Amino acid sequence: MGNTFGRLFRISTWGESHGGGVGVTIDGVPPHLPLTVEDIQAELARRRPGQSRIVTPRNEADVAEILSGVVDGLTVGTPVAVLVRNKDHRSGDYDTNAVAYRPSHADATYDAKYGTRAVAGGGRSSARETIGRVAGGAVAKKILAAYAGVEIVGYVQRVLDVELAAVDHETVSIADVEANIIRCPDAATAERMIGLVDEIRRTGNSVGGVVEVVARNVPAGLGSPVFDKLEADLAKACMSLPASKGFEVGSGFDGTRLTGFDHNDPFRLDGAGRTRAASNRSGGIQGGIANGETIVVRVAFKPTSTIGRVQQTVTRGGVETELRGKGRHDPCVLPRAVPMVEAMVALVLADALMAQVAQCELLPRPAGGVGAPNPLGPAAVPGTVLAAKQAAEAEAKAAAAAAAAAEATGGGGDAPTTTAAELTQ
Repeated sequence: MGNTFGRLFRISTWGESHGGGVGVTIDGVPPHLPLTVEDIQAELARRRPGQSRIVTPRNEADVAEILSGVVDGLTVGTPVAVLVRNKDHRSGDYDTNAVAYRPSHADATYDAKYGTRAVAGGGRSSARETIGRVAGGAVAKKILAAYAGVEIVGYVQRVLDVELAAVDHETVSIADVEANIIRCPDAATAERMIGLVDEIRRTGNSVGGVVEVVARNVPAGLGSPVFDKLEADLAKACMSLPASKGFEVGSGFDGTRLTGFDHNDPFRLDGAGRTRAASNRSGGIQGGIANGETIVVRVAFKPTSTIGRVQQTVTRGGVETELRGKGRHDPCVLPRAVPMVEAMVALVLADALMAQVAQCELLPRPAGGVGAPNPLGPAAVPGTVLAAKQAAEAEAKAAAAAAAAAEATGGGGDAPTTTAAELTQ
């Protein structure tokens, strides 16, 4: 009932903000993947509350426990279950919410749907639910890195009207992002963003903005036509996050200001003879399928709904009243939203990768010549599973070329040969 995401790589999250704990069951994890609790803990530390003055002061260490699916540091192919226990919940802060609905929160809609709700902390509508997503995303990131060297980096691109002017999508790093508490890779812009959030926080108000995420080294071919386009899956994933209000890929809405000639990404051959896009206004996706270039997405987040100001509302029984938000809330969700968006992107890409291998790599493809398209996108990162596959394909292509040349010369020993190394130059 809306608590499971994915098809082949699938997560199911559970738990409430003020219950005993929250967690996730991750199904479809391949066996033999090195995985430790530290891999998951590193991502949860970026998402946890209380990490700086500009996020909620709720003091949760968010310590992860792996309950199943891992033996001696390796996955065994069965579901991986992760639990994080709640330690610092104060349910008394929410007594009045049982009667009065918080404006723009999920209180009224949950009541309308279920006729009951977990009042304390917002229950399942709380951002605390995203712990399971981030834990699942940590596993997805490891799969993607092992297969193709995929790197996923998110950062705060805008807070209200303070915007990151430019960033190099090919070089921006997690170290750049983690260098400050707002998670903006430009130090000067980060200072302005932090100053703005501090100012808003002191007035009991909140502010929103935009998170941008880039995914590098994504193999060409991921995603499916029509209903399962890669950007459609990414949009659903990102728009399922709490407080998300908008999604863009590549040029997004700004692309509507260009003509087709100016917006198109011309193709060219790179130094290795591979087909590449000369620009990336498509954001790494064309026709719903990854083209091998860096995927770029942006997600808009509204200002936090619960604020420390008096607002007009209505009680559960239908009486107009006023309400001042209580509890500990983020004046700006963006710094903690960065690892959340990264996780959702990773979950979608891992699921799409498994679907691609299952459908399109089950049977052998033409090794070269007639029927084989020129390879699309950059060569695979050395040392990855995909690099080994590409090397094998190059060897097969070289063998096919040698056989064709030998046949053309009547099978004589003087037929020219082509090595795999020559074919990949």
